[in-house]
This record gives sequence, structure tokens and C-alpha cells, in this order.
Amino acid sequence: MGAAQAEAFLRALAAANPKPETELLFTDPFTLLVAVALSAQATDASVNRATRGLFAAASTPEAMVALGEDGIAAHIRTIGLWRNKAKNVAALSAQLIERHGGQVPNDRAALEALPGVGRKTANVVLSIAFNEAAMAVDTHIFRLGNRTGLAPGKTVRAVEDLLVARCPPDLIGPAHHLLILHGRYVCKARAPECWRCVAAAFCNYKAKVPAPSVTTLVGRGSGPEEPKP
Repeated sequence: MGAAQAEAFLRALAAANPKPETELLFTDPFTLLVAVALSAQATDASVNRATRGLFAAASTPEAMVALGEDGIAAHIRTIGLWRNKAKNVAALSAQLIERHGGQVPNDRAALEALPGVGRKTANVVLSIAFNEAAMAVDTHIFRLGNRTGLAPGKTVRAVEDLLVARCPPDLIGPAHHLLILHGRYVCKARAPECWRCVAAAFCNYKAKVPAPSVTTLVGRGSGPEEPKP
């Protein structure tokens, strides 16, 4: 896919969703950082259910340190890898206080130095909290980039770099949200709903999936059964 086709793909998504936003619930850079760190190998919905109670109990690094690893764990037991995540949230909160005055730094190296914070998490925080030109690539975006030809690459970093290179400057901010939502709800892993894709005309995926027939839908039990005479 060339640069012009890639831009057309992204602009089609933007036209259909002009104000895309993360589905994670947060109130400031700190709660965003914690929510994103907790979202690894967990759905946004499951993280939101866990952080409602967590952020009510502790919404600052100081309060999180006071809550402690066990206290944090009590709120996030429903999400994957909760033990390690509780340990990381407690540790990153302490490090924010010790090294950054309790503030989330607007610096990639400083973010990635925090416990449990990798490049993807740092990119999300830089993009959403600080409006930096950063592209976070998760499993949805990695799949979409390769499947559509928008940004093919064997590694997450390769996909990230190509997306940044191909994304028009005015779309670099919303592109992450546009792509992750498209990958989550339309360009799905096992059953892409190509017939609903607003960017299908610019997609290089050869095995585009047509809309299911009425017969198929009825066979799946999608409609009410006719009453028996």
C-alpha cells in the first residue's frame, strides 16, 4: 500500500468517526497511566470495572502508595496478571513520587523506566495525556496493519514506525484510536466484518468477507421463531 492509499484508508476511518476516544476510564495522566498499565492482556471493559473501585480509593500516586500492593490487588483481582500488576502499580506510584514529584513525566525514557510500563503504554500516555505524535500498537493494530497492507511488519516496532511515517500529521493523534476501535469491532481477528468497513475500498486484504445472507442469519438463530400453528 502506497502513501496515498494509506492516507485514503485513514481518512475514511476518520470521516466515519471524527472524534475517536479511548474506552479506558481515567481523569488525569496518572489514572490514565495506571489504566493503560492494567490493560495488558485484559479488555478495557474489565479494566474499567476494576478501576472504578481502585480510583475511588486511590487516584494519586501518594494515595496508591498508601493503599499498598495488597490493597491494590484487592481491587483488580478480576483482571489478568493481577498480582504482578498490583506490584507494578505500587512501585510505579512510589517512583513517580521519588523521581518526578508525583507527576507523570512527559518523556518517553522516563515513562519506560517506570515498573510495568513498556513502549506501548508510554505511547498511549504521550499521545492522550500530552498530545505527542506517538503511535501505540497493540494486537488489534498489529493485525490490522498487516492484514490491510496499511503498515505490514514482522514486529510491533516495524508496524509502529510505518504507521507514523504514513499517517498525515493531522491524524497522528486520533489514528491510534481509529485503528484500535476498527480492529476491535470491525476488522476482527477471526471474523472480519468487511461488509461494514468504511475503508474497504482502500484495503488490500484479498479474502474480504461478504455480508452474511439472510439464510445464514436465520440459521444462526438471529431472529425470533415463528409461532407454531
